[in-house]
Amino acid sequence: MIKVIIENLKNHEIISSEPGRKVIELIHENYIDWMHACGKKGRCTTCKMIVLAGMDGLSPLTEREEFFRERGRLKADERLTCQAKLESGELLIRVAEENKFPHMEYSA
Repeated sequence: MIKVIIENLKNHEIISSEPGRKVIELIHENYIDWMHACGKKGRCTTCKMIVLAGMDGLSPLTEREEFFRERGRLKADERLTCQAKLESGELLIRVAEENKFPHMEYSA
């Protein structure tokens, strides 16, 4: 079993019995709006998540994530939800300030 906790969405928990799935898929299947301007293709960084804990349970960086990291658009504690797969464990994340939707209510 894997778990995603979104800290600044009131610690919303997503639980799945299917490891190896992209984080954005888990988020959207649970009816949570999460920005993805390029349609989940790894062409932008609007779907990035800030990883507070559980980075070791994610798949290795993809070529697209390495591209953005080299250009300073993806920090060491950030991953793209459209690229990162949750392989095991629990993942604690936050929505980045610049990627918040105006219609959503975020917690501290």
